[in-house]
Amino acid sequence: MSHAFYTSRILPYAAIISKMCRLYTNSQADFEDYYQEVCLQIWRSRDNYQGKSEWSTWVYRLSLNVCLTQLKQDQKTRKVIVTELPLNESVEDQQVYSDEDLNELYVAIKKLSEIDRTIILLYLEKKPYKEVATILDSNAKNIAVRVQRIKSRLKDLLENKIEIYK
Repeated sequence: MSHAFYTSRILPYAAIISKMCRLYTNSQADFEDYYQEVCLQIWRSRDNYQGKSEWSTWVYRLSLNVCLTQLKQDQKTRKVIVTELPLNESVEDQQVYSDEDLNELYVAIKKLSEIDRTIILLYLEKKPYKEVATILDSNAKNIAVRVQRIKSRLKDLLENKIEIYK
């Protein structure tokens, strides 16, 4: 991978990649592996970008696909689902954010299905439903309905904090 490609096509989108990878990992080591794999796949797939959407939309979609693939591979080898780690392991690794409420939100988000995690991340990033639908190969109306259901689920989880950590 050339330095020019990295600085122009990956580095400006590092926050997107980081947020996506953080949603699907519970440790710094896993995060770094996922992040590296996403960057590698962006470089490998760069010629497949056809310009039908924004580069950022393509990066989101590719990041999601890589993270979901990695998650499935990890689950097969470890025989454990990341959201079911004991409290002392998962919360320790999630103390990336200084605000306790934000940490609780991310713990609750990790209780959601893989796709719902992505939808709510993109919603929190203020992405239009149409762009979210493009990333997830869905339609905007479906995304709008799912966002409302996800918000309701998160509200329930956050109101019952004890259950978040189960």
